[in-house]
Amino acid sequence: MPSAARVMHEQLPLRVHGVNLRIASVRREGSGDPVVLLHGFGTSKEDYLDITHRHEFAGRRFLAYDAPGCGATECADLGAIDLPFLVDTARAVLERAGIGRFHVVAHSTGALTALLLAHSEPGRVLSFVNIKGVLAPEDCVLSREALNHRDPGEFLFGLAERTRESSCYGGGLYAANLPSKVRRGAVSPFFRSMVEQADHGSLLRKFLSLPCPRMYLYGEQCAGLSYLPLLDANGVELAEIPHSGQLPMYSNPVAMWRQIAEFHARQLIPSARR
Repeated sequence: MPSAARVMHEQLPLRVHGVNLRIASVRREGSGDPVVLLHGFGTSKEDYLDITHRHEFAGRRFLAYDAPGCGATECADLGAIDLPFLVDTARAVLERAGIGRFHVVAHSTGALTALLLAHSEPGRVLSFVNIKGVLAPEDCVLSREALNHRDPGEFLFGLAERTRESSCYGGGLYAANLPSKVRRGAVSPFFRSMVEQADHGSLLRKFLSLPCPRMYLYGEQCAGLSYLPLLDANGVELAEIPHSGQLPMYSNPVAMWRQIAEFHARQLIPSARR
């Protein structure tokens, strides 16, 4: 296999806000502007590794990593994990990888991290696929409920257990993965920061103001989100994935990747010609 096509798993030692990290990352070198993939809270970089099997992305450079508090990444102070910390971690990872401008694909809370980064540095993001990202208070019902409990981490893990028997697509797989993919100590500070952003961070306005092409991708069980008409009216491409809910990468990955590939084909090809 040519070296440019090799998928490399790495541990990146970083220091962010005075906290030591070992970021578990996976990347591939290649042509064109890179694709940066950010997972949601309670999942991991492996959610995106099917990109290596998609012929539409053959030969393209990409980077994914486990956020602090999740997956195989090590964080010396879980109490430090709030959104500013995650945004600056993303900056540090991108700098270490030598990535300037990029296309972003991000899910849930990873999409919130990507949004705050894109809003602060809009010239860096060439396109944005937002997979059921946090954009409004209605996206934080469960995290808000968790913060009312003495131990939000305990509440989250209990909720995941109940999710195994729910009607939510992908809920059982999410519940099974959660104990190995989330550090309990990260739940409370992160949820507090996320709810604060959802309530007071003008997230919808920030997303709509981004100058890059944007897609909002969601499962059919999320089709009742109140802000979908507003996104549509403001030039955001909507992509509803059938037979899925919050986690289309678990329930209907073929349809999800098809939508992402078609969106990227309209963005990546022109950028490769510039």
